[in-house]
Amino acid sequence: MSEIYTTIIFLFVLFALLGSSVWIGLALMGVAWVGMELFTSRPAGDAMLTTIWSSSSSWTLTALPLFIWMGEILYRTRLSQDMFRGLAPWMRSLPGGLLHTNIAGCTIFAAVSGSSAATLTTVGKMSIPELRARGYPEYMIIGTLAGAATLGLMIPPSLTLIVYGVSINESITKLFMAGIIPGLVLAGLFTTYIVGWHFLRPNEHARPEPRLGLLQMLAESRFLIPVLLLVSLVIGSMYFGWATATEAAAVGVLGALILAGAQGSLSWATFRESLMGATATSAMIALILMGAAFLSLAMGFTGLPRALAAWIDQMNLSPIVLIVALTLFYIVLGMFLDGISSVVLTMAIVEPMIRQAGIDVIWFGIFIVVVVEMAQVTPPIGFNLFVLQGMTNHEISYIAKTAIPMVLLMVVMVIILIIWPELATWLPNTIRAAPG
Repeated sequence: MSEIYTTIIFLFVLFALLGSSVWIGLALMGVAWVGMELFTSRPAGDAMLTTIWSSSSSWTLTALPLFIWMGEILYRTRLSQDMFRGLAPWMRSLPGGLLHTNIAGCTIFAAVSGSSAATLTTVGKMSIPELRARGYPEYMIIGTLAGAATLGLMIPPSLTLIVYGVSINESITKLFMAGIIPGLVLAGLFTTYIVGWHFLRPNEHARPEPRLGLLQMLAESRFLIPVLLLVSLVIGSMYFGWATATEAAAVGVLGALILAGAQGSLSWATFRESLMGATATSAMIALILMGAAFLSLAMGFTGLPRALAAWIDQMNLSPIVLIVALTLFYIVLGMFLDGISSVVLTMAIVEPMIRQAGIDVIWFGIFIVVVVEMAQVTPPIGFNLFVLQGMTNHEISYIAKTAIPMVLLMVVMVIILIIWPELATWLPNTIRAAPG
């Protein structure tokens, strides 16, 4: 019974702080402080200082600001604009036409960004005006963009996977490898949706695009080649074991600066803006991680995670039933918290459960990213919905409605992962990557 009272107190304090608009990282620290003061004899201040320092001085975390900076450089220079220009000639002949640039553009930019919001903003500011001018249906433009932008959470370098790996002390490189195939499969599902729309709604087609010869298509592709080379360099260096995630991130930043400089779009202003943008995002995530580390310590002292894991074990739930329950749990949680906050807030309790059930932690990392992706496009706190509202001036309810098919495809992706877990585990188990 004491665990129930402890849980109620933790949840009450947490929602009281979040409801009063306290930053998430500070809210987590506040909950942990209350837990340490009420349920333990250890000095809360001493515990907080020690935990925050040890959690924020991890070498693995250095990959986080570097990957964020790489995405910021591409976002603030002309490289992202050239990416759409290079993709369009290859997409126009597919069923569904240039709507596929939303999927392909988000897939490629996700591989150099790691952020769903950055992917959405970068691809959206290029594709939305172009697709509107060509007469594509508004609901398809917005819905496919909202769904495809979530690939920024899955395809490496994923910031959510970095945070998850740090939270459970797992190899970031292995998690990155695990995200490649599921990310491409999910992109394939989004593409299939566009193809299905093309054949089921022939009266909504945009006007046909003029056909280009092969030489013209190859000439336009020169704008896409720099970004593809950067993606290959970053991911390939980890794939072949030449670099850890942190080293690959450093190479990515250097490559992005060189490409932007060679293109002529790197100025002191864009350099400073990219650096300050990366600093602000990194500081926000670091504060959340610090709060989560302190909360994990406080929960450990209370014995709450062990008690809940033992309770789950006594229920004799099969791994499938546990996964279904966690799917529903994270969908509901994601309606009120962003993805990274959802991960760090729950890992102290969820990790013992999944290990007790014999669930592979690498596979679970990919599973949790897919579920968190759903939260990005579901109200009331779907972050991608707010970004799209600012870009399109549509109501949140309309944008959420257009994204429903993409959310359903993510549910299909969860089912696929359950049926074929090898999609997530085969690559990291096969490739001998560099540690870290």
